[in-house]
Amino acid sequence: MDQHSLLRIAVLLVTLFLYPLASASGSVPSRSVSSVETVQFQSKLTNATLPYNVILPPDYRASSVTRYPVLYLLHGFGGHYSDWVTRTNVADYAAQYRMIVVMPEGNNGWYTDSTGVATDKYESYILKELIPDVQKRYRTIEARYGRAVAGLSMGGYGSLKFGLKSPDTFVFVGSLSGALAAATWTEDDLKNLKSIRDSVFTVFGPTGSDVRKANDIYEITRGLSAARVAALPYIYLDCGTEDFLISLNQQFAALLREKKIPHEYRELPGDHNWAYWDQQIPEVLRIAAQKMRLPRGESRQPQRRQAKRI
Repeated sequence: MDQHSLLRIAVLLVTLFLYPLASASGSVPSRSVSSVETVQFQSKLTNATLPYNVILPPDYRASSVTRYPVLYLLHGFGGHYSDWVTRTNVADYAAQYRMIVVMPEGNNGWYTDSTGVATDKYESYILKELIPDVQKRYRTIEARYGRAVAGLSMGGYGSLKFGLKSPDTFVFVGSLSGALAAATWTEDDLKNLKSIRDSVFTVFGPTGSDVRKANDIYEITRGLSAARVAALPYIYLDCGTEDFLISLNQQFAALLREKKIPHEYRELPGDHNWAYWDQQIPEVLRIAAQKMRLPRGESRQPQRRQAKRI
């Protein structure tokens, strides 16, 4: 056998040996790959173009009749609709679930109808424009059991607020590192954070304003009746132990326990950064998949991460 033939055999053996390893590590594409597309949505409420990204499950194009649940995934302050796809592996994580993930543009609007700018209606936009548009464009389950919302930091606040104020819309809400006290922050709280201070006072108005009271999730939770508690979506929240917002999350979790509201709260090693959020978004997807009604044939649930339960 000549040297050229030996080289070809060697290359073939190496390829056969490495291929399973590459497949196991995820470096070789499999058939179960999500697709990502962007919708340029023209919002009448905000009088602006508010694009949103959509992750479609791997089998979405294979059927013309299957309907899928939707997880709305909100970005944080200073971020945009593209953050989740470009800064985490959420599209890869979502591929194992038969659900659609929608990531809207919220700018720095705190997912609230602003008291200072008439067209900054980011709560009404999500509920009255975005959700209907997604339902029109995609084959979604249009009942409560097919809809969830979660987010990080500002988006964590927004998702919990949506769950408390519109419990008939979502079956599950989740928060990662939530900036949960946004509606209560004062000048003193934000004196060294000018950009956040400007946005908070533009959106919520001065301390004691009606908009602050209507969007203070601590106050909303304290005032819930037993019947209202029973109607809430399932709540998940977590926060890194090194996160500067951890005390706010601990306080909100304590309030949920006091009101006997079904929820799960976790503290894990981590800070207020993308490494932490990339680590935790698989858990949000997993729990959302449990709480929503997925089409038959969804993939086996992955093992959950170990965490400190509070």
